[in-house]
Amino acid sequence: MSVKKEILFRFALVYVIFGMLGIAIVGKIVYIQFIEGPDLRAQAKTITYRDITIEPNRGDICAIDGRLLATSVPYFEIRMDLRAAGLTDELFYANVDSLARKLSNLFRDKSHYTYKSELVNARKFGRNNRYYPIGSRLVNYLELKKIKEFPLFNLPSNKGGFIPVQVNQRIKPHSSLASRTIGTVNENGVAVGIEGAYDHILKGKAGVTTRQRGSGNLWLDVNSAVQIEPENGMDVITTLDVTLQDVAEKALRTQLGRHDAEHGSVVLMEVATGDIKAIANLKRNENSTYSEVFNYAIGESAEPGSTFKLATLIALLEDGYVSLEDTIDTGNGSVRYYDKWINDSKEGGYGEISVREIFEYSSNVGIAELVTKAYKGKEQQFIDRLYAMNLNQPLGIPIKGEADPYIKYPGDKLWSGISLPMMSIGYEVQLTPLQILTLYNAIANNGKMVKPKFIHSIRQYGSTERVFKTEVINPSICSKKTLNKVREALEGVVEIGTARNLRNADFKIAGKTGTAQIAQGSSGYKSATGVSHQASFVGYFPAEDPKFSCIVVVNSPSRSVYYGNLVAGPIFKEIADKVYATNPDWFPEVSRRPKLVELPESKSGYKPLIAEVFNELKIPITDESPNYVWANTNRNDESVELLQRKIIPNLVPNVVGMSLQDAIFLLENSGLRVTVSGRGTVRSQSILPGTRIGNGARITLEMSNG
Repeated sequence: MSVKKEILFRFALVYVIFGMLGIAIVGKIVYIQFIEGPDLRAQAKTITYRDITIEPNRGDICAIDGRLLATSVPYFEIRMDLRAAGLTDELFYANVDSLARKLSNLFRDKSHYTYKSELVNARKFGRNNRYYPIGSRLVNYLELKKIKEFPLFNLPSNKGGFIPVQVNQRIKPHSSLASRTIGTVNENGVAVGIEGAYDHILKGKAGVTTRQRGSGNLWLDVNSAVQIEPENGMDVITTLDVTLQDVAEKALRTQLGRHDAEHGSVVLMEVATGDIKAIANLKRNENSTYSEVFNYAIGESAEPGSTFKLATLIALLEDGYVSLEDTIDTGNGSVRYYDKWINDSKEGGYGEISVREIFEYSSNVGIAELVTKAYKGKEQQFIDRLYAMNLNQPLGIPIKGEADPYIKYPGDKLWSGISLPMMSIGYEVQLTPLQILTLYNAIANNGKMVKPKFIHSIRQYGSTERVFKTEVINPSICSKKTLNKVREALEGVVEIGTARNLRNADFKIAGKTGTAQIAQGSSGYKSATGVSHQASFVGYFPAEDPKFSCIVVVNSPSRSVYYGNLVAGPIFKEIADKVYATNPDWFPEVSRRPKLVELPESKSGYKPLIAEVFNELKIPITDESPNYVWANTNRNDESVELLQRKIIPNLVPNVVGMSLQDAIFLLENSGLRVTVSGRGTVRSQSILPGTRIGNGARITLEMSNG
């Protein structure tokens, strides 16, 4: 009985143990399902599924006519999955030699033996070579198409292992044109220039897709509720004109090189709208070439020198202290304020001259004396007048890096007894070239100061989404009376003053020269190498009805010529001449199309194209049998006749009188092999028209050489 009880006890113990194990298992299942379950399911998803960010295409930056200034071009990094499921040893070793030869011929960086050795070793010994890099550089799309025809790479990716990885690169089709203004995007996504200012528009919105791990460790797209299509970036249409930009940059580069200058900038603006049509900034490199490395027009604030005298003249006229006919004795061309001498460039001075002549000849002594006489003890009135013209405020352009203007106020720490006369001639103030241009543009625009505008519109898939309007900074910087007087003075500078070398027989230019010494920090204006200068010219044209304003600034010309009219002026004139020559609004409209004295000749050829050209040129044509493709042309007194040229299958066509392009098209499509001698129009053919075509026959075409 005790044995039986012992057996029962043992069975009971086993049941209890298994029962407790069952309860523990059920408990663990419940715990995993409801406690650890969400985390485990998330981990499982990351192993089996993956959310992939799809980068959108970045928008283009275009010129006003739609030509590309910056665009994203796809390039491809070539990789090979050496552990692809279908890439057997037999398949790999049967093709690796020919693949290596193809790769060597394409990249030309290694011998085919080296390529073969590296691929074989990577497959044998590389544990982490699932995506082995091929080649020493990225390839373009046309090269990618060739690579897809290489051995192994012409197979499906899970069999041949070919994996192209797209990498979009930002390029500028016009190279350096307006390069700093267009800007760049670096590898970390930091963008400057227009690229940076409108990055939120250009970059678009990234999409998301879900991929699932499949056989062979391949990730395949799957349908998912969270899938989001990327939104491509929109295109930014700038105000820049490629032709004028090219003219401005070439003129600046030539003049900088001629004077061995340190750097320079040019800005061309449309008067009424503030549209920037061209902007160039060039700096001398160590090898004496020039390139765009900094946007001086926007980011360099410096003492402008005599171009600032326009603001001084406006203040004097507006406050009623002078008229253009008033005279003042400038003496021998030198005047002293405390310990500072102000001198005129003319040896011996100008003597007694009018206010108009003071401005036209850019007399430093005359301007300083006028301002000192008018505003001594009332310095605040002069500065307030400058502030009223918004000269102390940045323009607020969207491109980052605009330097703040500096016009100090009486009582400031750096204000001194010489501040008033020095500021009147453009020293102890600082402005950027674009800020100075904006002032002159306001004079050309009947007193209305507008913000410089770099962007015309935003487009998406060819549709205009937004057009940027002109912003007015100041509706009137001075009275109409003052405006008319300063415009007279600006015209006088070019007609009889310091810029008379810029006079133009076709249209008038109005503007002001500037020659300023460049401050050298604590050492004043002199350094160990002497005094450096900044030469400038700023103005507008045509003077009687201004359409464009322009500023040219050249820093540190170093060949003993540094005056604004000689260094900066020629650049201005070259740009103005080009604008005038290419602007149809400045030429009288032709009332009617002149009658052609003689109708033009035309080659025979593809009739639809011939008819399209004649119709575009509004040349009358006669075509009595329209249903044919190839035509002979014959001109008469009234029109150009189109006559059918019959093409019969299997017979050699008549191509005499045709262009080479049309002739080759016809002959090769007929099965003939073509040899050409000369250029121009087909004069004769070696096989007579109508001859039956032999298999692989060769025909020689003699051209007219004209």
